[in-house]
Amino acid sequence: MIPPRLRSHFSVLFTAKCERTRGRRDGLLPLGLAVLLAAAITVPLLAAGPATAAGPYPDLGSCPVFPAPPASLSPTAPSLATEAAWNQNIAKAPRAADSAKVIAYIDSHGGDAIHPDFGSPRAYGFPYAVVGAGAKELPIHYTAYGSESSPGPFPIPAGAPVEGGAHAEGDRHVLVVDRASCKLFELYDGRYAAAPKPHWDADAGVEWDLRSPALRPDGWTSADAAGLPIFPGLVRYEEAAAGHVDHAIRVTMDSTRDAWVHPASHCAGDTASAAAPPMGLRLRLEAGYPLGGMGPAARAIAVAMKEYGLIVADNGSNWYISGTSDRRWDDGELDALKAIPGRDFEVVRSAARVHAC
Repeated sequence: MIPPRLRSHFSVLFTAKCERTRGRRDGLLPLGLAVLLAAAITVPLLAAGPATAAGPYPDLGSCPVFPAPPASLSPTAPSLATEAAWNQNIAKAPRAADSAKVIAYIDSHGGDAIHPDFGSPRAYGFPYAVVGAGAKELPIHYTAYGSESSPGPFPIPAGAPVEGGAHAEGDRHVLVVDRASCKLFELYDGRYAAAPKPHWDADAGVEWDLRSPALRPDGWTSADAAGLPIFPGLVRYEEAAAGHVDHAIRVTMDSTRDAWVHPASHCAGDTASAAAPPMGLRLRLEAGYPLGGMGPAARAIAVAMKEYGLIVADNGSNWYISGTSDRRWDDGELDALKAIPGRDFEVVRSAARVHAC
C-alpha cells in the first residue's frame, strides 16, 4: 500500500519532463517504484548519504546565494529585475493591479492550494552536491539547448545526485555548488556517461556566479524553463529548522502565459492570456493569513511566503513549492502547508515589464 504522503506525489513521479517549450516534450513515461529505491552513491563529494535518503548537506562556506539587494533599496520597492530579487523582502512591495485576475486564473487551471513538493523520501525534492577546491571537471555534451548553455567543463562528480534518483526519468536536474569558487552549476536532464570518456549529457546547463546578480541573456533558458537558477529558490532544511527562510521560494504552475518578466528570461507558456502567470512572476502570501497550529519549520516557510514570496520558475503542478530532498524533514509537519489556499496570495508588482514571447 502506498503511504498517503507518497500517494500525493505520484502524479508528478510518473510524468515526463516539465515542458520547456509547449508541444516540444515527450508524452508520459512510466518511472516505476524504482525511483524510491535508487542505488547507493559513492562519489568524491564533501559528504554523501545512502540513496534512500539525502542530507545532511555540507555548508557553502563563505559563499552567498546571490547578492543581497542594495542597502539603499526602499522596503516599498517593486520586485527587483536581477537575481538579487531572490533575497529581497517584498512584504511591503506594491501589489500588482491585476493581482486578483491572475490569482483567479491560476486557481481555475489546476490545484488551488500550496503543496510542498519535497520531504524526507529521496525521490521528493532536489538533492544537491557541494564540492571544493580541486574538484575534477567533466565535459558537458548538450543534447537540446547547447546554444543557450554554458560551455563547461563543470566540476560535477560522476556520482552527483540526480533529482528523482539515479534511474528516474522526468527533469533529472543536477545541482552542484563549488564553495571554493562560489559558482553554482545546474543541469537539466543530466545523465552521466563513462564512455568514450567520462562526461555528462544534458539538455541544458548553466554556470552561475553566486556573487553576481547578473541575468541570463533575454530569451535564453537555463536548467529551469524560466531561465532562472533553481538552487536559490529551494527551501533547505537547515534554514527552516533555524526558524527563518530569508529568500523567495521556487513555485510551478500548471498553465503559464507565453511571456516572462525579469529576473526570468525565457517563456514556455500555453496561452497568450494576460491573466495567466508569466515566468518570473512574484507572489506573496497575504500578511494577515493566520499561522497558528503550524510546527516551527512549516511556520518559517509560511513566513517566508509572506516576506519573500514565491517566484514562478517552471511548468508543473499548481502551487507546488520546491525544497531539498532531506531525510530530516518532518513530512507530517510539512503537510500543514497544504491548508494554505491559493486565493490568499497576491501578485507583487515587478520593476520590470512583462515581455511577451
